[in-house]
Amino acid sequence: MNAALWTGQIFLALIFALSGVLKSTMSRQRMLETGQTGAAAYPVPVVRFAAICELIAVLGLILPQLTGIAPALTGWAAVGLVVVMIGAMASHGRLAIVQHKPAEWRNVGVNVALAAVCVFVAVGRL
Repeated sequence: MNAALWTGQIFLALIFALSGVLKSTMSRQRMLETGQTGAAAYPVPVVRFAAICELIAVLGLILPQLTGIAPALTGWAAVGLVVVMIGAMASHGRLAIVQHKPAEWRNVGVNVALAAVCVFVAVGRL
């Protein structure tokens, strides 16, 4: 079970590190061009705040378990990312329904899958 949890943690850390770096450095237009369409629904400072939260969560997914210092923080980092994924699902779902963009349902599916991995890590580490 520990190996599966570590696999989930590393997978999430890689995904959210990439997402956090891109959202914290790209312009809104560039984010939209690269498929981060959820950024359209929020002001840029909110997107940047979410990016910072993702990057902090990346540290929380790895460092506490790696060092043995406050290992429960890994589970709480995963819980925080579930909250981020719920916001992402709402954003993409709104785009799909209100703006009639059916391609956004794929993004909702990705968010659901990532949230499921986050829940797995949270439950396993808390």
